[in-house]
Amino acid sequence: MALIDNMAMLNKMAMLGAAIMPKNSSVAPTGSRAEQHVAEIFQSQGWAVEMPPAESPYAHLVVRHGTARFIIEVKALSESRPDRVLPLLSMAILQAREAAERSSGASPLAVIWVPEAPLSLINHVQAFAQRFANDTPVGIVSARGERYFSAEALQPLNHLPEEPRKGRLPRPAPTINLFSDLNQWMLKLLLAWELPDGLLNAPRRRFKSGSELAECAQVSAMSASRFLQQLRNEGYLSDSSVHLKLVRCEELFSRWSAAAMRPSSEIPCRFLLRLPADQQIRSLLSKHTDYACLGLFAAADALDIGHVSGVPPYIYVNKAPDLEAPAWAGLMAFPSERPDVILRQTAFPQSTFRAAVNQDGVLVADIFQVWLDVKNHPTRGAEQAQLIYDKYLRPLTGS
Repeated sequence: MALIDNMAMLNKMAMLGAAIMPKNSSVAPTGSRAEQHVAEIFQSQGWAVEMPPAESPYAHLVVRHGTARFIIEVKALSESRPDRVLPLLSMAILQAREAAERSSGASPLAVIWVPEAPLSLINHVQAFAQRFANDTPVGIVSARGERYFSAEALQPLNHLPEEPRKGRLPRPAPTINLFSDLNQWMLKLLLAWELPDGLLNAPRRRFKSGSELAECAQVSAMSASRFLQQLRNEGYLSDSSVHLKLVRCEELFSRWSAAAMRPSSEIPCRFLLRLPADQQIRSLLSKHTDYACLGLFAAADALDIGHVSGVPPYIYVNKAPDLEAPAWAGLMAFPSERPDVILRQTAFPQSTFRAAVNQDGVLVADIFQVWLDVKNHPTRGAEQAQLIYDKYLRPLTGS
C-alpha cells in the first residue's frame, strides 16, 4: 500500500514537473549544459562517463566506477525553489527508473541542476526522496558548486554548502558524536554479523549502503550518512570492502568504553513478598518488555558468560520509576537490608533496549552493553569485562 501511495505521489508531482518544463527541454541549451556539468563532476572524480548520442530517443548519461554503474536522468531549472525542484525531481526519478529497466546492470540516478543549492533546498530534496523514492538515488548539483548525492557510492562527490556565518567570528566545523545513543545502536548493527547467535538482538547481515543501515536501524538516511562519514573521517570504516566494514576496532572499542562512562541513577530495592527473588524479577520484567531489561552481571549470567557472583541483579529502566505506581507494586526502595534488585536508569535507552535479547519473554542486555557497563563496576567488573572482551570482542579486532 505504501509503495502504491508513493508511486501515486511521484506521478502527481511529475505531472506538475511536466507543466513547468520548457518545451523540447531534452535538447534545450540549459539542459545540455547541465548534463555536461554533471559529466564533468563524475570525470573529475575518476568515473568513466559515456555521453549519450544526440540522435538517440533514449539519450541518458551513463557513469561507471568499479562495480558501480548508474544511468542518469538530468533535469535543469533556472530557479532554486523547492516548489519547482521537487515536481521536476519526481519526473526525473520516474524517467531514470524507466531507463534503468531498459539497461542491464545499471542503477537509476535522478539529478536536478539549479543555479544554486543552499542547504535548505538540499534538505528538501533529501527528505522528499527518502519519503517517496528511497529505492532510487537522487542528486542535486548547482552552477555555484554545491552538490549532493544520496547514494552511498556517490558520497565522495558530495560538496555541501556551508551554513551562513553570523557576524565575523568563524564557526568551528560541526562534529558528530560518534557514540551518541543512536550511533551506538548503529555500531552494534555493523558488528552483529560477526557475533554468535543469541548475544545481540540485531540481524546478522552485512550492509552495503547507508540507506540499508538507516532502514534497519530505523533512523533517518541523513543520520546514518553522517554517522558513516564520521567513521570514515576518523579511519574506522574500510575503504576497500564492498560492505560497510569497521576497521581498527581495538581503538574504536577503547573509545566506546570511555564514552559510555556516565554516572547513572540507581535505586536499590527489596521485594515486599519473601518469595524467590529470581521468580519475582522475571515477573517484573515480563510486565515492562518495552523499557526494562536485565543488565550487568545478571545479564552476563543469562548470556552464559557470567563470572561474578554475589552482586544483586540489575534491571535497566528508561527512567527512574514511581514505585508507588501499580506497575511497580511490590518493591520497597532503599531498604536497610541487602537489596534484592537494583534499578538503574540507562544513559543510552535506544542502544540498550533495541539491542536487548529476548529470552523466554524477558529482555536481557546485549553482550556489548554488558561489557560497557561492567567494566568499571567496583565488584570485579574489570574481570568480567575482560572475559567478555577476550571471548567475543577481541576476535572482531583481528588481533
